[in-house]
Amino acid sequence: MTSAEDQRKANGPLVLSIDAMGGDRGPAAIVAGLAAFARKHRDVRFIVHGPEAELAALIEKRRELSGACEIRDAAGVVSMQDKPSHVMRNGQNTSMWSAIDSVREGKAAVTVSCGNTGALMLLSMVRLRKLPGVNRPAIAVLWPSRNPQGFNVMLDVGADIRADAEDLLKYAMMGASYARNGLALKRPRIGLLNVGTEEHKGRPELKAAHELIAAHADRGEFDFVGFVEGGDIPGQRCDVIVTDGFTGNIALKTGEGTASLIGALLREAFAYSPLSRLASLLALTSLKRLQARIDPRRKNGGVFLGLNGTVVKSHGSADATGVAAAVELAYDLAQSGFAERLAARLAAATEAMGADASQKEKKDGTDP
Repeated sequence: MTSAEDQRKANGPLVLSIDAMGGDRGPAAIVAGLAAFARKHRDVRFIVHGPEAELAALIEKRRELSGACEIRDAAGVVSMQDKPSHVMRNGQNTSMWSAIDSVREGKAAVTVSCGNTGALMLLSMVRLRKLPGVNRPAIAVLWPSRNPQGFNVMLDVGADIRADAEDLLKYAMMGASYARNGLALKRPRIGLLNVGTEEHKGRPELKAAHELIAAHADRGEFDFVGFVEGGDIPGQRCDVIVTDGFTGNIALKTGEGTASLIGALLREAFAYSPLSRLASLLALTSLKRLQARIDPRRKNGGVFLGLNGTVVKSHGSADATGVAAAVELAYDLAQSGFAERLAARLAAATEAMGADASQKEKKDGTDP
């Protein structure tokens, strides 16, 4: 597979693979998002997947995309209602399958899709394969926080509802790598989400994961702060929050719903009376700053970690602003050589864990 690093060495343009048919708003929103991104990044090229005639008509209307897009004709569409197993058996002619295969073939550095999360994850695992040592890939998102970098990394948020202690250790390793490359943190602080911060609390796999992550902190070049609670997700105590996909997905959807509720309540409060409407005008600059901080569209995109290739999952209902943010995230990861660095980190961690297990077995076999 051709890496982003190889592409840069060859002085060729960075290429991103775009599933144009996966979102709730249709291909028009995807193409509009690409155009918005292309205004800032003229040197990036796109392979856009979907019905050729429909996409060509949309792309021709966008001057920013002139000469930047190659269309791969794919008549099939993966709907949000499709079962992942059905897509795996019958989805060869879909835009999602085609978009993933562009990364698999080395034609593009990152895949971006707004489509069905379960189908996208299953296709990505089968077509790209998991990295050695990874049992369960994870989806990582950036969560607004009070930390200086403005965001925390949280994973898993829905790739797999289960996770044992070794899975959670791998999530910590992958999350630390993402924080280094995505947030420029040299030594990220890792927290393990639990129902309390005391070491005796939580399920057995969480207690085992606590020991494993603590034991590998120095080797993984991160600091482990121990158990954290839900209130620490947007807080300052850690930079990376590790949890299973069931808990993480509920937390993510709750956070998105809360942000939407706060926005609606603020609009309602400022529309209450003429005086409150005047107050909203006086506070307009501050309100816009607040909106930018809590608007999920502006940091849209979950990254699939643990695969032989990078996949960015945009929110299904993303508009042009959200799509542009997801493509921006894909661009940043490709530019940093994230996939190669993550693979190297995981390989080193897997080798170290194997050596530790071998030493333990040897000791258990010789000690009385």
